[in-house]
Amino acid sequence: MLIGAHVSTSGGLYKAVERGIDTGSTAIQIFNQSPRMWRPTAFDEEDFATFREKMADSPIDAVVIHAIYLINPGTFDKELEQKSLTALTHALTVGDAIGASGVVLHPGPVMKGQEYGPTTENIAKLCKKALAGTEKCKLLLENAAGKNAVGCKFEQLADLLELLGGDDRVGVCIDSCHSHAAGYDVRSVEAVTETVDELDRTVGLDRLGCIHLNDSRDEYASHRDRHENLGDGLIGRWPATTSPGCPKTCRPQSTMAPVSTFGA
Repeated sequence: MLIGAHVSTSGGLYKAVERGIDTGSTAIQIFNQSPRMWRPTAFDEEDFATFREKMADSPIDAVVIHAIYLINPGTFDKELEQKSLTALTHALTVGDAIGASGVVLHPGPVMKGQEYGPTTENIAKLCKKALAGTEKCKLLLENAAGKNAVGCKFEQLADLLELLGGDDRVGVCIDSCHSHAAGYDVRSVEAVTETVDELDRTVGLDRLGCIHLNDSRDEYASHRDRHENLGDGLIGRWPATTSPGCPKTCRPQSTMAPVSTFGA
């Protein structure tokens, strides 16, 4: 398993590699643009080539992109749907250009007045379009914390994978804070083992492409997504000490070797 940090691209895309080296990372996560703005960063082929060269000369073996927070793939609003599709396609395109291991995406909420089934169908349709418009970068659907967020249950991630036809380019990202908030216990070695076993039964560890290691400011099963630095929250030290060494998440059956990033 590769372990690293979420790092900034401020000053240039290649700067993320330098910051990854400074943190002793073997993997990094970046935003491909400002996470709270629709306007994409205008990277060009020179930016991509410089990034690839820096990566090749570094101890960093993987980069993951986190898609912007504004994307809502399950929306019923046509304007928001188009903006979301454009933003996700752009993230996957940048992923193709820099050789990213995947793009992490929040599936989004079931909006007031809408139902789970049609929402997940919308999510799958939009993801299919974004994947069809790009080459090979994988899409990693992240588990969620909120009660109305698609992905708060592992079964919901499995539903999305099924709706996406079991596409080999689609996997999952599991966040420890989100898991804790959603009622999946990660506060001890035994708890992590049980949660990983459930993920394996429900989704399959062959789909696990990334792990976000975050502590939580809130109580177990609170359904509140408020991250805290590792060891300073209500989960404690266990995710940081067990996840990278957990035999099941490291076993070589997976075509998506897990990447752990801290503070993502």
